[in-house]
Amino acid sequence: MNINKIIKKTKKSKYIQYCLKLLFYIVGKIPSRKNTIIFESFFGKQYSDNPKAIYEYIKKEYPDYKLYWSIDRNYYSNFKHQNLNYAFRFSFKWIFLMATSRYWVVNCRLPLWIPKPRDTIYIQTWHGTPLKKLGIDIEEVRMPGTDTVTYKKNFLYESNKWDYLISANSYSTEIFKRSFGFDNTVLESGYPRNDFLYTHNNKQNIEEIKSKLNLPKGKKVILYAPTWRDNDYYGKGKYKFSLKLDLNTLKKELGDEYIVLLRMHYLVAENFELNEFKGFVYELSTYNDINELYLISDVLITDYSSVFFDYANLQRPILFFTYDIEEYREELRGFYFDLEKQAPGPLLENNEQIRKYLKRISEGSYQLPSSFKVFYNKYCYLEDGGATKRVVTNLLDQKDNHS
Repeated sequence: MNINKIIKKTKKSKYIQYCLKLLFYIVGKIPSRKNTIIFESFFGKQYSDNPKAIYEYIKKEYPDYKLYWSIDRNYYSNFKHQNLNYAFRFSFKWIFLMATSRYWVVNCRLPLWIPKPRDTIYIQTWHGTPLKKLGIDIEEVRMPGTDTVTYKKNFLYESNKWDYLISANSYSTEIFKRSFGFDNTVLESGYPRNDFLYTHNNKQNIEEIKSKLNLPKGKKVILYAPTWRDNDYYGKGKYKFSLKLDLNTLKKELGDEYIVLLRMHYLVAENFELNEFKGFVYELSTYNDINELYLISDVLITDYSSVFFDYANLQRPILFFTYDIEEYREELRGFYFDLEKQAPGPLLENNEQIRKYLKRISEGSYQLPSSFKVFYNKYCYLEDGGATKRVVTNLLDQKDNHS
């Protein structure tokens, strides 16, 4: 029986929701299985991010642990080739595993109705270094299906369940503790997912990834990875996105040398019509591991997405396509720092500027700005390929402290 279908009716019946919570509480009375861990990435939609890095390390270094993945059944295709133990989100098997596993390793918030059993240790890995304001720091929430007061209340209710929170740097730690109202243990370790950018950054791995994706050989790669806009949506959890990047001009001027990879935020619901750009533009928004896309890309174009914090580890050019920066900063989210002054690359307002900078990069006349080194030293200083080991050692090698 798919409990997800029941949950969709909970707005109509608080009784059903109560019964689900009661079931979870009852199963949660079973003593937790000490060596069992369940992982979830982006609401069960991906095998990716920090949970993936932690999972693969534990699987290799701690073979006695029983590891499971929480999967949204609509996205099973993203997992079917991974040889994983898994449970479909909201199935009875999933409820049993969530209620009895010793550890939860998750990178986004879980549904509010899920109670955390007393013996469970909840590791919230989160999924980015913050530029945009988060949690209770957001002055006015403009997302569908909620309001500012409710959003902040729910956020605090969820973050109160976290036992550990992973942070990439001291800057993130300070913001996370305040914006999430988090008073438990922060593991300031660097991001496990970024280890890959240090351990696999070589020609052989890059060529293997390109071959796996059937990308043309000999072409350089532009990765376009923008974020979403809170006030532009179809409905709760489904956001619109208008593609402002002039693909026609880029194809005409750079098509002989470059290809473009589109990587939309996981909340963006658009399906772009790209037939006329076949062989030049590749839509890879649902591709599991963005780290592989970072690795094969020669330049990143983004806006206010936290992807640039991760991509900076590769010390390659980053262009910021910030055509709506005033609206985004003043009316939607607000920023934690002055992007104009601290960005590790130029802020560009239109496609002509984008074209000119890509030309400079293509010709080899572009150099990383002086702001890049300052940025790298402030936000990437913990990243060295060993973050996953630091996190897992803190969690599992000190498990006696958790009993």
